[in-house]
Amino acid sequence: MAKEKGRKLIAQNKKARHDYHILDTYECGLVLMGTEVKSLRQGRASLVDGFVHIDDHEAWLHNVHVPEYSQGTWTNHSARRKRKLLLHRAEIDKLESKSQETGHTIVPLALYFKDGRAKVEIALAKGKKEYDKRQTLREKQDRREADRAVSAARRRQRA
Repeated sequence: MAKEKGRKLIAQNKKARHDYHILDTYECGLVLMGTEVKSLRQGRASLVDGFVHIDDHEAWLHNVHVPEYSQGTWTNHSARRKRKLLLHRAEIDKLESKSQETGHTIVPLALYFKDGRAKVEIALAKGKKEYDKRQTLREKQDRREADRAVSAARRRQRA
């Protein structure tokens, strides 16, 4: 069987980028059961309520929903169990010290397969205030309107 190459996205947490200022990102592996991997290969997962907690110098991913594998038997996993993250000791120590600062948290941004292995992209983030969220939305809309105006002008020039 040929080895998988590249990156195949399974789930993305778009709400995290809206609710938090992303300070730093990390790619880490996951400790999974066999039925979890099969369920992920079907492209089913949700990162919406997920967060990372560091307990006893180990990083744990909580509240990520990986549905039970449909052809699974009694060996099936529970959908919202906590999963261990695979990070270097220095990264865990850095995340632990930064996350203890007021307003900082660690959230998952994306879940994907990279060269056949399940990976999760996590971010050290600081919560946005309500006015920051409105400002970000306004900037996004302004950028979109500017892009539309530029493309419309280019179309008029061609014609």
